[in-house]
Amino acid sequence: MPESAAGSPWLAHEGALAGLRVLDLSRILSGPFCTMILGDLGADVIKVENVEGGDDTRAWGPPFQGEDAAYFHTVNRNKRGIAVDLKDPRCRDLVGRLAATADVVVENFRPGTAARLGLGYEQIRELNPRAVYVSVSGYGQTGPLSQEPGYDAIAQALSGVMSVTGEPDGPPVRVGVSGADLAAGMWACIGLLAALHARERTGEGQWVDVSLLDGQISWLTYVAGGYFVTGEVPRRYGSAHPTIVPYQAFPTADGYLMVAAGNDTLWRRFAPAIGLSHLGEDPRFATNPDRVRNRETLLPLIEAALGERSAQEWGKALSDAGVPAGPINTVDQALAHPQVQARNMIAEVDHPSAGTIRMVASPLKLSDTAPAIRTAPPELGQHTAEVLGGLGLDTDALSELRDKGAVR
Repeated sequence: MPESAAGSPWLAHEGALAGLRVLDLSRILSGPFCTMILGDLGADVIKVENVEGGDDTRAWGPPFQGEDAAYFHTVNRNKRGIAVDLKDPRCRDLVGRLAATADVVVENFRPGTAARLGLGYEQIRELNPRAVYVSVSGYGQTGPLSQEPGYDAIAQALSGVMSVTGEPDGPPVRVGVSGADLAAGMWACIGLLAALHARERTGEGQWVDVSLLDGQISWLTYVAGGYFVTGEVPRRYGSAHPTIVPYQAFPTADGYLMVAAGNDTLWRRFAPAIGLSHLGEDPRFATNPDRVRNRETLLPLIEAALGERSAQEWGKALSDAGVPAGPINTVDQALAHPQVQARNMIAEVDHPSAGTIRMVASPLKLSDTAPAIRTAPPELGQHTAEVLGGLGLDTDALSELRDKGAVR
């Protein structure tokens, strides 16, 4: 694997999804995150925004970069942006014509809204039977909550994820990033790629229905598995693991250290490395089930030992001993970490009004068709003339729509 950007085979050439056209009717986070992944992989993504203000997240600041909030810029690179009034029949017709040329259509309206605009699955299917149609919503297209609006924090709450997040004696808390939205965007991406693969056999597209709640339920994995087996309701363990000890954050002399001694071999390395050799063979802690049963006795002993040195010192000492451990970084420390830098996970792109924008790069590393940041997030309506001109709309017709406020 390369250690730097120079000559790296992981940097951009023609993307894996080059030639794929995506009509992006989504906004805020889940849908835009999905379509950004596709854009990074080379797809031609056409983002459709409201002529009045555009995507909500353009205003979700501070901080702002140029005219728009930094939030918007984080999930909208590699897209061509058009701004139209979908309530105007002429604009709906133009967007329908774009859908007729698309391989994928992505929307994250409340169920039924896209259909009322003439852009629902059945309507798009009539225009383009080969299109893969993706709907991301709070609760899916069916069920008693299907018509409720979708919010990340509510999905985290209803799914049970919040109930197992936080300190044991504290309140439940949401994951520090919008996990339900981001997970739904990733599930949508997986689903649409599967549907595109199926299209190779059938010649037809299909409807991909993804919800924030379903995505969070899928994350319960071993937490749900434990409940199914024992009937015991899972509880909060803070940074700790319910079935592995020691596997959690410990205070040190100057900060917190995350330790992941995930098996008995690692435990027998860990105990002497922190000056507790006598505990390595103590029958109370000999096996992981023993340590789980006796965690309340063991953890204070570990805390006392780790409190003698800094997180960085312990991180190195434990790494040298072959024990997974590391300081808990703040965001600035994480972004500046040598491993993050070596993996080219921070990128820069020039924006027409905001100047140089730094952003998190794609985590995907493909040896021949690497993801790339080709274009900055679009300004509102930046590509309206270009995209609609590609449908045959002449300058006079575009000017008329602009004069009436139907496009920007």
